[in-house]
Amino acid sequence: MQESIMDLMWKNAHLYGGNLSYVEELYETYLMDPNAIPQEWREEFDRLPKVGENLTQDVPHSAIRDHFLYLSKNQKRAAPAEVSSVSSEHEKKQVRVLRMINAYRVRGHQVANIDPLGLMQREDVPDLDLRFHELSEADHDTVFQLGSLFFGPEEAPLKDIIADLKKTYCSTVGAEYMHIVDTQEKRWIQSRLEPVRAHPEAEVEKKKMILERLTAAEGLEKYLGSRYAGAKRFGLEGGESMIVSLNTLIQRAGKQGAKEVVIGMAHRGRLNTLVNIFGKNPADLFEEFEGKRVVDTSGDVKYHQGFSSNVETAGGEVHIAMAFNPSHLEIAAPVVEGSVRARQDRREDSVGDTVVPVNIHGDQAFCGQGVVMETFQMSQTRAYKTGGTIHIVVNNQVGFTTSKQEDSRSTEYSTDVAKMIQAPIFHVNGDDPEAVRFVTQLAVDYRNEFKKDVVIDLFCYRRRGHNEADEPSGTQPLMYAQIKKQKTTRDLYAQQLISEGVVTAEESKEMEKEYRKLLENGEHVVKSLVHEPNSELFVDWKPYLGHEWSFDCPETKVDLKLLQELGNKICEVPEGFAVQRQVQKIIDDRKRMAHGAMELNWGMAESLAYASILAEGHPIRITGQDVGRGTFSHRHAALHDQKTAETYLPLQNLSDEQPRLTLHDSFLSEEAVLAFEYGYATTMPNALVIWEAQFGDFANGAQVVIDQFITSGEHKWQRLCGLTMLLPHGFEGQGPEHSSARLERYLQLCAEHNIQVVTPTTPAQIFHLLRRQVVRPLRKPLVVMSPKSLLRHKQAISTLEDLAEGSFQPVIGEVDHLEPKKVKRLVLCGGKVYYDLYNRRAELEKEDVAIVRIEQLYPFPEEQLAEAIAEYTNLESVVWCQEEPLNQGAWYSMQHHMRHVLQKHDSKLHLEGVARPASAAPAVGYISVHAEQQETLVNEALNG
Repeated sequence: MQESIMDLMWKNAHLYGGNLSYVEELYETYLMDPNAIPQEWREEFDRLPKVGENLTQDVPHSAIRDHFLYLSKNQKRAAPAEVSSVSSEHEKKQVRVLRMINAYRVRGHQVANIDPLGLMQREDVPDLDLRFHELSEADHDTVFQLGSLFFGPEEAPLKDIIADLKKTYCSTVGAEYMHIVDTQEKRWIQSRLEPVRAHPEAEVEKKKMILERLTAAEGLEKYLGSRYAGAKRFGLEGGESMIVSLNTLIQRAGKQGAKEVVIGMAHRGRLNTLVNIFGKNPADLFEEFEGKRVVDTSGDVKYHQGFSSNVETAGGEVHIAMAFNPSHLEIAAPVVEGSVRARQDRREDSVGDTVVPVNIHGDQAFCGQGVVMETFQMSQTRAYKTGGTIHIVVNNQVGFTTSKQEDSRSTEYSTDVAKMIQAPIFHVNGDDPEAVRFVTQLAVDYRNEFKKDVVIDLFCYRRRGHNEADEPSGTQPLMYAQIKKQKTTRDLYAQQLISEGVVTAEESKEMEKEYRKLLENGEHVVKSLVHEPNSELFVDWKPYLGHEWSFDCPETKVDLKLLQELGNKICEVPEGFAVQRQVQKIIDDRKRMAHGAMELNWGMAESLAYASILAEGHPIRITGQDVGRGTFSHRHAALHDQKTAETYLPLQNLSDEQPRLTLHDSFLSEEAVLAFEYGYATTMPNALVIWEAQFGDFANGAQVVIDQFITSGEHKWQRLCGLTMLLPHGFEGQGPEHSSARLERYLQLCAEHNIQVVTPTTPAQIFHLLRRQVVRPLRKPLVVMSPKSLLRHKQAISTLEDLAEGSFQPVIGEVDHLEPKKVKRLVLCGGKVYYDLYNRRAELEKEDVAIVRIEQLYPFPEEQLAEAIAEYTNLESVVWCQEEPLNQGAWYSMQHHMRHVLQKHDSKLHLEGVARPASAAPAVGYISVHAEQQETLVNEALNG
């Protein structure tokens, strides 16, 4: 008869002197690679009972170890065969118990009491039934080894084991973490959950603190509801435990050494958070409810506003910041990540100890918005990691009017998307605030220990409708029938503390009165608020405030000798570094350019711009899908050793004292990445921050970032931003998706000097443009229609002297020495089409047509254009020529500016537009049609 697994283990242990670690090591190896152990052991391990194939990894060496311990205790009392006879049945049950323990760890959350309303529909989980594991009530008093459980004793009766497992995994905390691959992380979580059964006993003072926080959360909502009845406030009623969670989070993070906490959240509960966590003066909030105008620009509604303050913690003063946000749910999350990364970079914190990101989500948005997945995906990448984010999902169990699971998602929980990065998820009943406090502490500690994302799924409810004017029972009758009967979280907890003797009913009432009195007096309600904050904890924006747009700016020229030194430096590579052959030619050409033996192309001028900016002490950050090489192989800022695959960045090796250069090829995202860079740029004003699209039109995947933040953030929220967007643009026959950066969309968004839109055509122009963006203190987003074919165009060249002496020219006048009085026709244009026009004019030998480039389209350079055409006093016709279709490009948005200049020059002149025919698509897909269209528009522009 074949030996049992236990017999085999016992005999081998006896053979090796009772060496239990030998078997444990064998089994650990088996779990990782079954083929790496002897066949007889592999076959025996294969026979171990399983709870399902995907769970075998979670019945590890502990099972063998505990069986072995059991047998070894009886070694002196019986021979192997005798022990086997006596204990084989117990051994089988022991394995079943261990399998059951594993089942609770994996699936206990599916029967946990996490819904305060008790309406959540849960399916039966057979894995948690005794009979599923071939056990019964008859085994309740039998003592079993606890295996890897952190319950304290090594063994206990089955009934006690089950009771402890239910308390740990099936009560008001539902821990979901067994999807994590890393065993160390799982064991760490178990070591925190199991010894206290997920419900540690809170100290009396902490219980009073929880009650005080609930009193504040509920008190503000009641006060606003009575004073401003019917006004939209997107209240927190039903989710008041979020204030307990945030307070716990900030205090614990501060105790662990954090200096800043940055929070992003949507509108629900935002006002409550601002007053009760950030210490915003209630009087200021009341003025906003009463319609007081607080800014001269457009402003925004009160539940989109950001805020910052400093609070005191056990670890010292902590700066807390609330990100501004639009109504586009979840888009603020990557903005927060970018802001946090900038703060960490400023502190030279590459780990993430000093600044903690916190993103608060709604349940429906968390599972519904694609940017959530993108933000998770970036969380551990070099370019975007921030040391782990703490996510709090305020789970109202309804989205606007959608509550049925079959309509709102395809997953069991709204938080399942977090499993894609193996984040632990702690579901918790919002009506158990002590449990909320515990899982928050656990989340902060996990983030601090492993520097990874973690999710708190705060199950609660929404006492009102989507907003206070809604009547929700029309669409959720059963839910709101229950909510009407539901006591508030504060009432439930106050009753608990009264019954425990922690507070009296009178003390509970006094708490409510005291808080309301503070509100009525318009006083701060956050006791930890620092009234004279330490300014060293946050960025000083004073040098960048109060600057109006102007074409006048500090000089962007650079000393010629320094340019040559920098040019040589960026061509240096380490000895023995094997550069790819074509790249080496580019480097050799750049060496000649640095010595003045060859005129500069786009890549060299751009590289010199970065080098000179770094030399002047400004950090640079560049990200995008191909920024190291450049989509069109023009940049080569990152060199790759052909033998070792090591990477070398010359721009990072200019000098020992240079500031940070961050250059990373991004993952394939536009929305989250651009939002991240916006957040970074709004927090690092002294840096040049660049996002480059692979092709310009790919930016439309991030349109919400462009609309809601980049072009309007300053006027809604007074948030300055110097972000630069490089968007490859140009019609070269590559089809509808690789031609246009959708210039017209940016121009349509232009107003009140909000952004800068440029179409540079020479290397010197991009050099001075990039330098202008950081040299002057004005911080405005810069949108560049960057070229493609011009990167290597033989005529798109500049000299070192153009960089050393020149400046950015918003308008470039006629470059040939035409006789002004002979000029009858004026062609205005921008971008690559200039070179087509110039060369065709030369072919036709036309001397009566002047070509003027408008390099900056917004703010429009009317004075500079007037100056460029002033000499042409005999004009008969003027056209604007563009490659884009007539309904796209600059024509519709900019023609009034050009007409205004022409009217002053000669009121008889009429401006006409020359372009491709109006089209639904940006460009044609056939190269022959493209070439025909290009020839037609060039000829028409020159000849009429």
